[in-house]
Amino acid sequence: MPNIKSAEKRMRSDAKKRDRNRSTMSELKTLEKNMRAAEGQKAKEFGARLISRYDRAVGRGVLKRGTADRKKSRITLFLSKISASKK
Repeated sequence: MPNIKSAEKRMRSDAKKRDRNRSTMSELKTLEKNMRAAEGQKAKEFGARLISRYDRAVGRGVLKRGTADRKKSRITLFLSKISASKK
């Protein structure tokens, strides 16, 4: 336990941030899992929502821009492969 008041406050704020970040990351993982399990139009809807959530996570400081861009790129590739295989 910290002895300094500012360190106590830092612990509290860090715990809040950790919970918020965990929640966001969990949501992203769940959406990605659902997108990969879905087929056709449903997968595209999940993909669009997932890309939006990655952008939001970057804005809130949960993810770095490069990480989100890489994941969004892989999502786009996955969706394009799905649409190509349907034709």
